[in-house]
Amino acid sequence: MSALLAVRDLSVRYGKLTVVRNVSFELNAGDFAVLAGANGAGKTSVLRAVSGIAEHTGSVVYKGTELSGMAPHKIAQMGIRHVPEGRGIFENLSVFENLKLATWNIGNKAEIGRKYEYVFALFPRLKERMHQSGGTLSGGEQQMLAVARALMMEGDILLLDEPSMGLAPMLVRSIFDILVKINKAGVTVLLVEQNVNSALKIASRGYIMETGKMVFSGTSAELLGNRKIKEAYLGAL
Repeated sequence: MSALLAVRDLSVRYGKLTVVRNVSFELNAGDFAVLAGANGAGKTSVLRAVSGIAEHTGSVVYKGTELSGMAPHKIAQMGIRHVPEGRGIFENLSVFENLKLATWNIGNKAEIGRKYEYVFALFPRLKERMHQSGGTLSGGEQQMLAVARALMMEGDILLLDEPSMGLAPMLVRSIFDILVKINKAGVTVLLVEQNVNSALKIASRGYIMETGKMVFSGTSAELLGNRKIKEAYLGAL
């Protein structure tokens, strides 16, 4: 079976600085994968390259189609949804208006209605704040809105960049529980996360980067049981 997403020899440069070097990995349909590592490891740049935001060399193939050189909005239309670091919501628009923007290319009103029902079932707090402006939401609510907006779009893959950043532990657990539900509903998830221990516990497999290179990969159980990873990323357990 061919991979849903296949990344081969991916490199990303910003000016003279190479931040990702020859990274390769695959995602199969239904995977929940974590891309982990310290700050500056290149994780965000990998997501930006996959979604067409960062220029790169190498190959990014989705459902048999090469994405390299394709415009970001075309990649999104194909089904790769990206929740960036910093959330990127429109603070002056209401929750409802933020969600509505993501449905611009869906012509079926019944389908749009089903999507609202789906995201409000996942995030009932957003339904309560439907007419509240995004800028007045708490950090956790803004993160929920960012994820919900991505889910309003059609797609098979969800890329998430540090959704736990700046959130209280209870909210982090809530966000992670919702990501598990999304994955179990059939969405393939690629999660960038510094909290390696917590992320690997909810994922099926993981990839760990250091200074732009992929240094470890395997199932979550394999990575959690690897002594070197425990010492370097999880603390000596």
